[in-house]
Amino acid sequence: MFNKSAHKLFFVFFFLAIYLQTSAQYKIAGIQIQGNVRTKSYILLRELPYQVGSEFPVDSLEALNKLAQQQLINTALFYDAEIKTQKLDSQYINIQIKVTERWYFFPLPYFKWVDRNFSEWWNVQNHSLDRVNYGINFRQSNLTGNNDRLTVGVITGYTHQTVLKYQFPFIDKKLRFGLGVGAQIFTQKELNTSTFADKQVFHKTEDVMNKGYKGSVSFLYRPNLFERHSLQVGFGNLEISDTAMLFQPQYFPNYKKSFSYVDLTLSFTKVRFDYIPYPTEGNSTELNIYHRIGNDNSLTALQFREVHARPITKSNFYLLELNTLAKAMPNQNYFDSRLLGYGNMQMNGFEYYVVDGNAGGIFKAELHQLLGTIKLPKKVGIGFVDRINKRLPDIKYKFWLKAFTNLGYVYTERPVNGSKLSNTLLRTAGVGLDIISIYDLVLKIDYSVNQLGDKGVYLRAGINF
Repeated sequence: MFNKSAHKLFFVFFFLAIYLQTSAQYKIAGIQIQGNVRTKSYILLRELPYQVGSEFPVDSLEALNKLAQQQLINTALFYDAEIKTQKLDSQYINIQIKVTERWYFFPLPYFKWVDRNFSEWWNVQNHSLDRVNYGINFRQSNLTGNNDRLTVGVITGYTHQTVLKYQFPFIDKKLRFGLGVGAQIFTQKELNTSTFADKQVFHKTEDVMNKGYKGSVSFLYRPNLFERHSLQVGFGNLEISDTAMLFQPQYFPNYKKSFSYVDLTLSFTKVRFDYIPYPTEGNSTELNIYHRIGNDNSLTALQFREVHARPITKSNFYLLELNTLAKAMPNQNYFDSRLLGYGNMQMNGFEYYVVDGNAGGIFKAELHQLLGTIKLPKKVGIGFVDRINKRLPDIKYKFWLKAFTNLGYVYTERPVNGSKLSNTLLRTAGVGLDIISIYDLVLKIDYSVNQLGDKGVYLRAGINF
């Protein structure tokens, strides 16, 4: 009898201890921030999944701190963020945050090929310097310490353009509403006038073939950590030369040399990634609705994109992406029909091709395996070199090996000009090496083959200055 009672008491105390442990709560008494020389403290606090006075189960503290660290890094304001917990007693804790800010001002020389990707410019266009834009971009991130961004660009070369952009993400005390403005003026002497056999056809003259201006005002809304809404109102005017009209009389939707427009873009994004430039865990959803207003040049487009990244072990993960785009066009004009191969509608292995159409979709599947990480020691210089070194993070390179496959389809109501890729299933596969470094540098070196039998090595790169 005694043994049975003892066993019952043991199980009662055992489950009671588990209940007390899981039901125990922490309450945040204070949040201390260090290292934010320019960034306002409330900008950091806006990214945290908790605030002073928040209560949560003890066993969720580690996950919340990890999320807070990811959110701070994903602002692109800091290259390092460290979060520690100071326990005051059994109930109250302090959160201690230490960040290291990036450089925010970059007067960068601008050099960029105008083609859709590096491989197109290097191999198809023979890396011609005539097809390069160059100049200077002044980029000032975190201008007032509120994560606002100013860009002023003066570009010449293939396209002569002047660009001005400014975005202020928060204009209210609750940090939910923001504004953005942008303006651009451009001219160019070469124009992509048509597509033949699923490849772009260009024409060039000594005179300006294409010119125009555009402007926009954006209204931003961020109700929580992960969701963002925006409404952009744009306006502009585009004009092509008489020579361009001879090459492509149906270039614009109104079949004229020029057209003015007003457009609306409604966007929704929900992003929850561990690291946005190269996600290994998390998911994102993007929905964009575009409508161009006009009697003879209207256009409505709907784009939906979903990305999922899931770790398998600590050293590998898989990534799935679905990207779809559909357009309602009043007529079959060239300006509006461009689809696959433009913007983010890209397939690995079809870098040299474009497919025009009314609607299309892409599915991507990737498996990534971590090869290793290399950390380079800082070099000791003198004077100015040392001051630069102190502001730079430790240079690290992370190497990922991947295998991938892509499927795509583009529906074209009226296939023209020898298209072999519209209205058919598109297939590619390959392997690649991804290199990740500071300032969100992502370098991708891919070897892929497509259904046409084309094989090759393709290069993509991006850096977040």
